[in-house]
Amino acid sequence: MNDYDLSAWRCAVPLQSGSYKEDFDLIPLTTGSVAEFYIEPMLPCVGDVDIMLHSSCQLAIPAGYTPPTQLPGEFDSRVDVYEIVDSGFPGYVYLMTSYLLRESVDDRKYNAEQCKRELKSVSHPDHKSMIHGPAVVKKWSHLSFTLAPTASTGYCIAKSSRSTDSVFCVRCLIWPPQAAHWPTRHRNYGWPDSATVNRVVSNGCDVVSVSHHLCRQNERISKQQWRLSLSRAEIVLLNSWMPLQQIVYHLLRRFMKTEGLITENAYNSGVDTLSNYHIKTLMLWACELKSRSWWTVDLNVVRICVELLHTLAVWLTDARCQHYFINSCNLFDRYENSRYAEVTVNRLQSVTKASFSEWCIDSYIPECAELCLNLAGCPVSRGTFSL
Repeated sequence: MNDYDLSAWRCAVPLQSGSYKEDFDLIPLTTGSVAEFYIEPMLPCVGDVDIMLHSSCQLAIPAGYTPPTQLPGEFDSRVDVYEIVDSGFPGYVYLMTSYLLRESVDDRKYNAEQCKRELKSVSHPDHKSMIHGPAVVKKWSHLSFTLAPTASTGYCIAKSSRSTDSVFCVRCLIWPPQAAHWPTRHRNYGWPDSATVNRVVSNGCDVVSVSHHLCRQNERISKQQWRLSLSRAEIVLLNSWMPLQQIVYHLLRRFMKTEGLITENAYNSGVDTLSNYHIKTLMLWACELKSRSWWTVDLNVVRICVELLHTLAVWLTDARCQHYFINSCNLFDRYENSRYAEVTVNRLQSVTKASFSEWCIDSYIPECAELCLNLAGCPVSRGTFSL
């Protein structure tokens, strides 16, 4: 348990306990960096605290599937069921009203009644909140208490601003057909192993209210299009990584952010820039396609990071970043003949082992030193030490 876990729980509890005064429960799941990282480097891995919430009275099933007769205990006795229908854009779907499930008092099984078929529109429980992509954003001040290194200085109190992104979704208990090839595709190096694959598939997926970037100017479609979310799968996979792989992922994110090469939540907002999600996709493919020896023999974190940054440059050049789960989904479909892509490719290709090492010495390590000095109660400005 760490500080960010507490932040996630602090935000999830009032939502789960009915702060919206609705006739259903909101079931929270901590996602994103808080759930994905188990390493705790000196500089934080976590930006915003991400929480997904699904309603206890809504369920999604793939089109053509028979509605379930049994549901987990978190669901109500009356559940609206929506069919997941392809929208023509890989990874993006529509939700079609299809069934009403009612739980029988006698055998606790659900009986299905067909409903009028109509597309479900996007809605958020709290319309007064700030919306960013699919998330309801809440900002708040945070106090943290840290023991100082010596008894004479006692403890330090740090005040910071935090942000929680609450994404409202519809739960699907079935692995999506759009990613049907993922569990069975051939893997040369045994990652992920069969037990991890089975666990991922058993978690199903979620559907979140995000429209494709080409559809966001269409008022009708933008309110009816949804995106498949495989956050549950990503949590399981990233927690199965070796510590080294988590460290590399952390360093890549810090490097890309401090060098101005990524923007938070760009994947959801449609901004023409790279995002943490692209770095995560890069790492997922590397973990599957690279042998264990590539990571561990002649261990050199700088070498690994530079090679992966060059791989990302190739993807941008080709305007092709294949979604890790959905074969037909290209995360770089907007970057063909893009001036942004051209500039970014040049910057990524110019990264060498020497320049990445310089970044570690001139940027990463000083941030760590500054943090240590601040925690020790020693005021310090960024230019007070040289390495």
